Amino acid sequence: MALHWKVTIDANDPHAQADFWAAALGYEVEDHSTLIGWLRGAGHLPEDSTLHRADRDVWRDFAAVRHPDDPYDEQKGVGLGRRLLFQRVPEAKSGKNRLHLDVHVGTERVEEEVSRLRGLGAAVLYRREQHGGSWTTMADPEGNEFCVE
Repeated sequence: MALHWKVTIDANDPHAQADFWAAALGYEVEDHSTLIGWLRGAGHLPEDSTLHRADRDVWRDFAAVRHPDDPYDEQKGVGLGRRLLFQRVPEAKSGKNRLHLDVHVGTERVEEEVSRLRGLGAAVLYRREQHGGSWTTMADPEGNEFCVE
């Protein structure tokens, strides 16, 4: 039996990270405002658990992005397929990631994509060519490494 999963990434600003990765991947930032409204109306939410951002209520410490073609729960706004969840943590990133994303764009588009991602706030860390392949390792706005190939 295959399992449902998501990648969860620690962040100092989960909403800025969600905005970056939505733009980088062509994903959609999840809208949890209906769920938040329902939970608030039922008295299940502490007032400091949410923020008002981009004309809607959002979780203070969480934000997620999902693939636009994947199904999602319309009542909760939660993706049911490919998604990234960003959770607020108090500490800054320290050291190299033990897990990272590879963004596949094709050899002919790497330079164009690297340039676009730099415009969104990513930085080039280094470029590698070995064993018949090449990639560019970049860092997102909070320093998390990812590769473009």
